[in-house]
Amino acid sequence: MDFDIVDLSRLQFAVTALYHFLFVPLTIGLAVIIAIMETVYVMTGRTIWRDMTKFWGALFGINFAMGVATGIVMEFQFGMNWSYYSHYVGDIFGAPLAIEGLMAFFLEATFVGLFFFGWDRMSKVGHLVATWCVALGSNFSALWILIANGWMQNPVGAQFNPQTMRMEVTDFFAVLTNPVAQAKFVHTVSAGYVTAAIFVLGISAWYLLKGRHIQLARRSMTVAASFGLAAALSVVVLGDESGYLSSEHQKMKLASIEAMWDTEPAPAAFTAFGFPDKEARETHYAVHIPWVMGLIGTRSLTTEIPGINDLVKKTEQYVRDGIVAYDALETIRAVRAPDQVPAETRAAFEDKGAMLGYALLLKRYVDDPRQATDAQIRQAAWDTVPAVGPLFWSFRIMVGLGMFFILLTAAFFWLSVRRRLDAHPWMLKLAVFAIPLPWIAAECGWIVAEVGRQPWIIEGVLPTALAVSNLGAGTLLLTIAGFVAIYTVLFVIEMKLLIKAIRKGPHEESEPHLTTYFPLMQKLARGQ
Repeated sequence: MDFDIVDLSRLQFAVTALYHFLFVPLTIGLAVIIAIMETVYVMTGRTIWRDMTKFWGALFGINFAMGVATGIVMEFQFGMNWSYYSHYVGDIFGAPLAIEGLMAFFLEATFVGLFFFGWDRMSKVGHLVATWCVALGSNFSALWILIANGWMQNPVGAQFNPQTMRMEVTDFFAVLTNPVAQAKFVHTVSAGYVTAAIFVLGISAWYLLKGRHIQLARRSMTVAASFGLAAALSVVVLGDESGYLSSEHQKMKLASIEAMWDTEPAPAAFTAFGFPDKEARETHYAVHIPWVMGLIGTRSLTTEIPGINDLVKKTEQYVRDGIVAYDALETIRAVRAPDQVPAETRAAFEDKGAMLGYALLLKRYVDDPRQATDAQIRQAAWDTVPAVGPLFWSFRIMVGLGMFFILLTAAFFWLSVRRRLDAHPWMLKLAVFAIPLPWIAAECGWIVAEVGRQPWIIEGVLPTALAVSNLGAGTLLLTIAGFVAIYTVLFVIEMKLLIKAIRKGPHEESEPHLTTYFPLMQKLARGQ
């Protein structure tokens, strides 16, 4: 059986990334929630808020430790599995990762220690500052990672140097302010806030159903519902911004998410349901909602959205332009001194150099892109169409769950305002069952972002197939199996630790067990 090294390398990174992203959203969101709780404690002096901070902080600590353990491996993979990628863009991609490690990670890790061990050694305000630094550190960590990832989606502030055969920074500020990176950051962080809010909401609901830690559960639900509602609404708004930017910088991704094979005239409709068929190049049983996609993708009712077929035709021309750039590059490399490069060759490369990456897509079929046939050029153009089916459904699952989170947090926010959080047991059960759903939405979002830019590891610049290291299939299969085994064990350990901590509760049971008269409490809440 033949194994594709590129697919195995992608699978290995996907496995480690998906496992790591099980821990990241909760860390980002829970850090902010416990900072809010401790702020209330410092302002009011009520010990219940300190108990809440310590309890949710313990759960944060378990998750934080596992996140660090699974995240370190990913950065080593860039050098081991993607060596040519690291060589090609290391000057650009490495800078945000280095800053993330030096500033955000150390900031977060240092103040995590102060948070756990400084309760009796620091003043209230000093400890609160440390807690907020933990929250800021986790968000800073996400910022630098997403700046690096955003550059892969929209490579700004850099250009290819034909002498060194590498991408080099021309404007680091442009890299930092990359609109795609900024949109991804706020969208991802908001999703983490929703994850933590649903987590706190669900566990607090479980305590109310069990009649345990009632005061802590009520207050935690109030914080989670209000914080979660604001975060869930912001996810929708910021997701709209991501959709708009995709229409500018990643048109093929947007068309594939919509399974839009033909150009949609303005105002474009949104495909709510359907079965994409990449072989037939059509979507069966499609159900359209008029105007919605036009508003999301273009923010207008007069701009059309190009479909996959038309985008592929444009890409064919990009490939042909890339061949011109490739030919000029080979001429430049053959000349020993830069000043000996013919003026027409230099002009050709400056004119078509931005399309060089499209010529590199032909490397899959022919060693020298200049020898490619028309059929190979057409095939390379069609290779720029990602996996339409997974994108189509992942996006709709993500959006559907996002709408559900808004309704759920809004309902509990209303119940908390009316002080009737325990009035409807079925709502509490729904909150408990909703705990894993934010992770499903987050993983779907990761699939949309990363699968959507294939076959590029750097959009329009470097194909994924050219970025891998020269590793054997056996080595990759062995490491994939090892990562799956180790990460699964870590995941099981975290689940056991979290469940044990949740069952134990914030402290030994000192309050009366309320299970026996919980129904009476419900009647009193209804005024019966």
